[in-house]
Amino acid sequence: MKNLRYSYLLAFWKKLTSGSTNRKIFGAALTIGLGTALVKIAAVAKELIVAWRFGTQDELDAFYIALVVPSFMINVIAGSFNSAFIPTYIQVLHKQGVKTAQKLFSSATAWNIGLLVIAGIFIVITAPVYLQFIASGFSSQKLGLTFNLLLITAPIIVLSGIIEIWGAVFNAQERFALFALVPVITPIISVILLFGWESWGVFALAGAILCGAFIEIVILGVGLHKQGISLYPKWYGFDSNLRQVGNQYAPMIAGSLMICSAGTIDQVMAAMLLPGSVAALNYGNRLIASPISLMSIALGTAVIPYFSKMVASGDWEGVSHTLKRYLLIIFFTTIPLAAIMFIFSEPIVELFFQRGSFTKEDTLLVAQIQAFYTLQIPFYIANILVVKLISSMQKNYVLMWVSGFNLTVNILGNYFFMQWLGIKGIALSTSCVYLFSFLYLFIAANKQLQIYRKVQNQ
Repeated sequence: MKNLRYSYLLAFWKKLTSGSTNRKIFGAALTIGLGTALVKIAAVAKELIVAWRFGTQDELDAFYIALVVPSFMINVIAGSFNSAFIPTYIQVLHKQGVKTAQKLFSSATAWNIGLLVIAGIFIVITAPVYLQFIASGFSSQKLGLTFNLLLITAPIIVLSGIIEIWGAVFNAQERFALFALVPVITPIISVILLFGWESWGVFALAGAILCGAFIEIVILGVGLHKQGISLYPKWYGFDSNLRQVGNQYAPMIAGSLMICSAGTIDQVMAAMLLPGSVAALNYGNRLIASPISLMSIALGTAVIPYFSKMVASGDWEGVSHTLKRYLLIIFFTTIPLAAIMFIFSEPIVELFFQRGSFTKEDTLLVAQIQAFYTLQIPFYIANILVVKLISSMQKNYVLMWVSGFNLTVNILGNYFFMQWLGIKGIALSTSCVYLFSFLYLFIAANKQLQIYRKVQNQ
């Protein structure tokens, strides 16, 4: 009986997630979503323990500021590289074969690691200079702690870059589950170190990041090796395929520099306010980040291989249909979610965080920050879908321009709303940025699709 039920469920799953491109995207998104949900549950559990242990103390401020520049470099270099790499890799894999795709992967890995090593060294050497600026409100003791945490976490720049590009190959081959699940390792290790090595204090969080990254690399490496993919970076020179990646990488990294600067600017401007503001801002975004990252990672990771295939085959009607269908689904599901989280922000924060060092006053402040952050949810998710389409069309210069506009809107919005609302104004400004970004990119993507359809019909 159990075997019959299992067979029925398996047949139902295959029917639901195979056939049309939209069904395949749905299946991929659901697979990634389930894996990411598990990761987010572990991450939320870790945050509850962090809140209980540290509250909004100075050492947590130092930890978050220490991660600002390394995280920025990871997003700019590794994140941009993958967005430029995946569409080309998929085209090469399907048109030129596995051997040529392996060469592209090996060269791209060598290039990516080289850039990340240079970035890591630069970050450590220049830290005494830029930390004085981005943590201008810190005392000398707090600044020294920030520098020590930065030295410990700096290797994560290279490790995360390797994880990103190896994960990109899994996703390009439509093997989504493993890469979606491995990030659960880091929050688990964080909990173990926080309880097992209490004397380490905030350094336990820094150590967990490094240990988690090493274990993720081992697991992903074993998975790729079993697929017959060579993991060793090897430089084959700038052939036509790698040049195509480079042509898309240049505008992508320029755009990422500007858009990732927004998060850095938020942290820096928060550090100029009252002590604990950086931690409060991070807590305010923490619970919002869980549904946002769950949906955006699931949808964004699932959709780009299929968008890339449709673009490569010139199926512009299919692209347009998929874009409209999933935008409707996004707004239908996320607007009610945003409304619920906005209305019940305070009891949500109280339930998850108010214990130990996290006081009632902390709850009131973080709840107000969180309420403003919730306004971004529908536009953030919709923005991810349109960004992946534009990247698949290899029109990354559009993303560069909108990133510049976003940065300007973010700085002006932060300054204006901070005068009115204090630290809460940074959250409201962020929501405004994603609204503007979605409208701009949606109009740009539709115009490009109209051009392609006209050329195809001529």
